[in-house]
Amino acid sequence: MTSTARMTSVLVVNAGSSSLKLSVLDRADQVTDALQIDRWDGTPDHRELTDFAVGQPDVSAVGHRVVHGGRTFTGPAVVDESVIAGIEALTGLAPLHQRRGLAGIEAVRRLLPSVPAVACFDTAFHATLPAAAATYALPADWTDRFGLRRYGFHGLSHAYASRRAAELTGGARVVTCHLGAGASLAAVHDGRCVDTTMGFTPLEGLVMATRSGSVDPGLIVWLAQNGRLSVGEISDGLERRSGLAGLSRLAGGSGDMRDVQAAADAGDQDAGLAIEVYLRRLRREIAAMAAAMNGLDTLVFTAGVGEHDADVRARAVAGLSFLGLALDAGRNRVASDDADISADAAPVRTLRITAREDIEIARQVRALLQTL
Repeated sequence: MTSTARMTSVLVVNAGSSSLKLSVLDRADQVTDALQIDRWDGTPDHRELTDFAVGQPDVSAVGHRVVHGGRTFTGPAVVDESVIAGIEALTGLAPLHQRRGLAGIEAVRRLLPSVPAVACFDTAFHATLPAAAATYALPADWTDRFGLRRYGFHGLSHAYASRRAAELTGGARVVTCHLGAGASLAAVHDGRCVDTTMGFTPLEGLVMATRSGSVDPGLIVWLAQNGRLSVGEISDGLERRSGLAGLSRLAGGSGDMRDVQAAADAGDQDAGLAIEVYLRRLRREIAAMAAAMNGLDTLVFTAGVGEHDADVRARAVAGLSFLGLALDAGRNRVASDDADISADAAPVRTLRITAREDIEIARQVRALLQTL
């Protein structure tokens, strides 16, 4: 097995719902090469993929992002036939993402058969949730029969952002806000996740681009019984037609925060309400994450909206002064890369951190292979 002493570069593979992203990180975690295929059919026969993979002579290990590890994978795992079978067995928990992750593993294995590969799981970071945070108050026989629990997602992003925040501020109690099309928070105490907003599925928690976030489960039952909606109709509505898209009613069903904000700025009342609902839920959940740690030392904004929307950051923090949060308007407005955007006198620091799941994956790959 390749040791970290001899390991030169790690190829990080991130297979999305239709895309494939690859990046090569050297020992200093600098990206030396990258490829993004916007429309990938899931096979290794794609010419760009083939040329890129076989043209990386310094790659000594591969790291794959896999969305769901279930109860089986609570840390990274060296890819072999049993691990592939274990990932495949979890397909029912994340059908689209799991199949694409497997496709990425199989494709790169065929192209680089002699290079060791490691699967890194988005759910694994949340495996440390205490039982009181992970357990649903459901009939015990349901929990036992179906293995129900709160899994949490975006774990690779939360792991990197919380560790980077600790490096920058030294704070032990960190709330990380991964705000993209999908969005979730994590409460991280001394590097350990103790609470998060997503649950058994990525539908729980915050208002997102097209996902509803948490809703009254009785409302779902009512829609099925009285609204006569099918399971498929309810699933499609909650996943693809809710969130900012459902609230703003924009033409084309856009849930992109940039589109919603532009409409709100132009006087669209539905779009304005969408942003207010989004921010209200965000503030509520940040406070809940802080409560899980009996306080807060550092708040982090990361991912697409978190990194690039200064207005969302400002309006979220403006409602959380009771936690000791306050922004410097100028720093917030011009922030790029990893930056402290707090007001000087604020007792709790607020950071803008660039999402780097690739660094987290490479770190996990090196750490695991070093032990073998």
